Amino acid sequence: MRLLHYNNDGDFSLTEFFRNIPPYAILSHTWGLEEVTFRDMTERNGASKTGFDKIQFCGEQARRDGFQYFWVDTCCIDKSNSTELAEAINSMFRWYRDAAKCYVYLPDVSSPVIGDKSDQLLWDMAFRASRWFTRGWTLQELIAPTSVEFFSKNRKLLGDRKSLERHICEITGIPCKALRGSPLSEFSTTERMSWAETRQTTREEDMAYSLLGMFDVYMPLLYGEGRANAVGRLQEAIDRKEKGIKYEDFSIPFSLSAASDIEHFVAREDELREIHKALSGDGSRHTVILHGLGGIGKTQLAIAYAKRHKGNYSAIFWLNIKDEDSLKQSFVTAAKQILREHPSASRLTSVDMKGDLTEVIDGVKAWLSLSNNTRWLVIYDNYDNPKSARNADPTVVDIRHFLPESHQGSVIITTRSSEVKIGRCLPITKLQNVQDSLKILSNTSGREALENNADAVRLVEKLDGLPLALATAGAYLNQVAMSFLDYLHHYKDSWAKLQKTSPELSSYEDRTLYSTWQISIDHVERRNVLSARLLRFWAYFGNQDLWFELLRHGDSKNLDWLRELTKDELSFHEAMRVLSDHGLVEAHKPSLELVESRGYSIHGCVHSWTVHVLNKEWDYNLAKVAVQSVALHTYEGQADRPWMTERRLLQHAARCFYIILKDLLVDDDMDWVYFNFGLLYANQGKLALAEQMYERALRGYEKALGAEHTSTLDTVNNLGNLYKNQGKLALAEQMYERALRGKEKAFGAEHTSTLQTVNNLGALYADQGKLALAEQMYERALRGKEKAFGAEHMSTLDTVNNLGILYADQGKLALAEQMYERALRGKEKAFGAEYMSTLDTVNNLGNLYKNQGKLALAEQMYERALRGKEKAFGAEHTSTLDTVNNLGNLYKNQGKLALAEQMYERALRGYEKALSAEHTSTLQTVNNLGILYADQGKLALAEQMYERALRGKEKALGAEHTSTLQTVNNLGALYADQGKLALAEQMYERALRGKEKAFGAEHTSTLDTVNNLGILYADQGKLALAEQMYERALRGKEKAFGAEHTSTLDTVNNLGILYADQGKLALAEQMYERALRGYETALGINNITTYIPALNTLWGLGSLFKLQADFTKARIMYLKALTGYKKVVGPKHPKCQSLQEILQDLETITEGEAMKGREEPATDPQENVSRLDSKGALSTSKRHRLFRKLGLRQGT
Repeated sequence: MRLLHYNNDGDFSLTEFFRNIPPYAILSHTWGLEEVTFRDMTERNGASKTGFDKIQFCGEQARRDGFQYFWVDTCCIDKSNSTELAEAINSMFRWYRDAAKCYVYLPDVSSPVIGDKSDQLLWDMAFRASRWFTRGWTLQELIAPTSVEFFSKNRKLLGDRKSLERHICEITGIPCKALRGSPLSEFSTTERMSWAETRQTTREEDMAYSLLGMFDVYMPLLYGEGRANAVGRLQEAIDRKEKGIKYEDFSIPFSLSAASDIEHFVAREDELREIHKALSGDGSRHTVILHGLGGIGKTQLAIAYAKRHKGNYSAIFWLNIKDEDSLKQSFVTAAKQILREHPSASRLTSVDMKGDLTEVIDGVKAWLSLSNNTRWLVIYDNYDNPKSARNADPTVVDIRHFLPESHQGSVIITTRSSEVKIGRCLPITKLQNVQDSLKILSNTSGREALENNADAVRLVEKLDGLPLALATAGAYLNQVAMSFLDYLHHYKDSWAKLQKTSPELSSYEDRTLYSTWQISIDHVERRNVLSARLLRFWAYFGNQDLWFELLRHGDSKNLDWLRELTKDELSFHEAMRVLSDHGLVEAHKPSLELVESRGYSIHGCVHSWTVHVLNKEWDYNLAKVAVQSVALHTYEGQADRPWMTERRLLQHAARCFYIILKDLLVDDDMDWVYFNFGLLYANQGKLALAEQMYERALRGYEKALGAEHTSTLDTVNNLGNLYKNQGKLALAEQMYERALRGKEKAFGAEHTSTLQTVNNLGALYADQGKLALAEQMYERALRGKEKAFGAEHMSTLDTVNNLGILYADQGKLALAEQMYERALRGKEKAFGAEYMSTLDTVNNLGNLYKNQGKLALAEQMYERALRGKEKAFGAEHTSTLDTVNNLGNLYKNQGKLALAEQMYERALRGYEKALSAEHTSTLQTVNNLGILYADQGKLALAEQMYERALRGKEKALGAEHTSTLQTVNNLGALYADQGKLALAEQMYERALRGKEKAFGAEHTSTLDTVNNLGILYADQGKLALAEQMYERALRGKEKAFGAEHTSTLDTVNNLGILYADQGKLALAEQMYERALRGYETALGINNITTYIPALNTLWGLGSLFKLQADFTKARIMYLKALTGYKKVVGPKHPKCQSLQEILQDLETITEGEAMKGREEPATDPQENVSRLDSKGALSTSKRHRLFRKLGLRQGT
């Protein structure tokens, strides 16, 4: 053994020892590109190589620990000498074991920063991912030494094997006992082999040679023999050592002639590891059961395991146990294999292979039971008809009669039945990774680069990770000139024909996707007829989440079997259990909290089979029962958290929608069904689908019952709701007025159904800006509902909530708050905190608090509403997205522009997906993004958003629709910010003309545009015109809202700025003080400290006092404004920085020092002009470039 010595001159020298080896340290590392060799060391030219640093580190560390000698494998072995190399490899474990200390050098791990939790986490991740844990040779270097210390790339001690034990155990899977020095003989051969399973070596034979010391065996090195041969020789050496003189060779050459081999096996690495782990042991019997759906790849997985681990077994036999005859023939094949290699096998030599096969079976079992024959693997494939108490099939097979008697060896059983219970069950499920599915499709079709082919991705998503379906599709596409898209169309439209004409697959025996599940359904039908009928019935539902209450809700008067199936939950679950036993069904994994019982799911390909094979002749009656079951289970039939049940219904509704549109059911007495589907889709934000269903229901009711029947009128009312949500306000008004006339005639003016339409008309009038009419409708509805239902009924509370919205729109914020709080208390009491309607009121309170400047409270309300809606509806429901959009508005007002952008972009993506790119809700979010981009100074992006919103609204709503005009108004504001004052004037004038026509001259939205024109005229220097606009806006708002409404006060503030510009300082002061007093009254003195318009007024007052040389008052105003802005937008916001600079200037002035050419930033009062956007929110004039650079615009 050669050792390195660190000389006094700092150089190294090699010394060879044959006996009396001194104490030494040893290095463990991973090899790099420039390692120092034995030759380099002897010729003294290795110092320039990168690997020299490791040698130097080891020597210095050894000297610090008191050792004169140390050993490094790169340069202490002459690898050019094959004899020396073989001796070194056979001695390596002993050399590491005998070292006084082992230093592990990790060049890919840094030292953690003490006390820094985030850095500690990064270190932990790096340590676990270190290459050192993946190499074959480092296994013995971890196990053998008595002391192992780990060092980082900067040579810092990270810890030793004891202190890092938990990490090492988790990374390597090696038991703590082994790391603590327990004799390796306490661990089975298989277990020790498993420690090296995931490791790698550069030379493939080294995977065997690196384990010699782990088993205390020795053998010659034969580089070039290949990994399999090297591992085989290693196993033989281990066997000889373990068995001693009793060792006997039971080896059989590996063959898969009896199995359907596959050329390319994809994925399933976790399952392969689980099988290997379960079969690891000391030679006693270990059994693994691979259970799953036909076509899921159980056989292929067993083949892949056998091929990968063939070196671990002396013999592998493949037995087909689909029936007893096939199994007996498999035993004959196994007997012949044994006799070829072991002609003296006592029980088999005299057996007639063509005679009584029972003797053949007994002979093979006896050979497998010989005392030292423990390393065999037998795979029993296709055990799909097992003997059990519930299986009365006379052709069942009892596998216990065909297992060797001795409790030794390894067994794998593949089965579709969950009844097999004689070993460790490993469920085999569909492939989860789309890339794995694409690889199977690529291998079988011969087509490459599928990950970039969108149609191929859609196809594998449709086939949903079922290997047989993927292989079938690939084999078909390999033989025909057809695109993936065309195949997908044929799969949907001509499934049965496509499957019948697909080529046979050698890797799936004689089964095809068309026939494979017929075996299972035959067994199912023999066990439970209800189970078979249920599977056939499933074709008329979606494939996911079929549950007991849904089927029980159906009309089963003509289906005795369905009544029997759903008479109680036990009957339903028993039928499902039979299907589950055969791998056809699995318990659904719900993503939501369940209100009703848990459901079951079938694979999408199995569902296609039920449609096209089990229902070759379409059953119109079954289709009708299925559609009615879903319709009966919609919102109005559910008492407890109905929205959660609605989400479960959606995929079944999609199947029913297809059946309805294709006229695949008897269309009599179905109008109520269409109505319920309209309700379901409307509640779930699928407005186009809802419209189709409502219109179909309306036509049916008008034809069957007449135009004035109450069912007809209910549908008319709901169509009004739908049109309102779609922004078709004129159509909505027609529907509501027709419904109201009809209900007043049919029921009377105070009937609850009449009052609900009155309430709906109120909501519509509010949307149209007819606030007085809206108030009349709501008050009429509220009086009637309180009388009919009581003050705490849900319907009453809905109207209370609506009145809150109206009062907020009218600026009656205190009244609005009272209404919302009354509604919230009532709903929480009646329905709970997570009820959909409760969350709507929570959202509305958030809006109110935002308008009152209570931004922290608003944020709490929005976040509560968002959490509840995400839980109830999901992240992509339109109601959830509405709250996301509102959070965006709030974050914008708080100056959290990046967060606001995230919210708007999330809302936009969601609306585009749920509603389409041209839906009005989508366009409103586009509009809001435009406002945000303008606030961020991204004016070009803002212009794109506004123009997209404008084009979309003009197309969807018309050029004169009020929502269109709001975007026109916003474009005017943007053009003003960009200095395009003429274009801005055109936009404002167009918006003003349109609003005067639509709303009238005194509508609040009209007055917002009048206000903005005033700002523009001020920017243009047309101060007299500006004054006229402001005064008109002020008169109108005082009349519409009252003198103390926040919107009125915004215009008062703007007049203050204008008067300051005109030099009318006394008038300006009056305006500012009136605005400030008004904000205090409207919002409360505490809330104005975070209300940006009020802070702008404080800034304006500060600027005014400064102009008047009242520096003390100016300083007070500026400080109040600064304190508020810090709370809202943070101290680093440009507004805060500008105010701090102004205050510094004031400090200089008050100390009597002259200003030294320093221009005061952003003191122009015009900066705080309140320009109103489409919702009355505030944006700011950009008259001066300096202001634009500073980003001093008011949040909206």
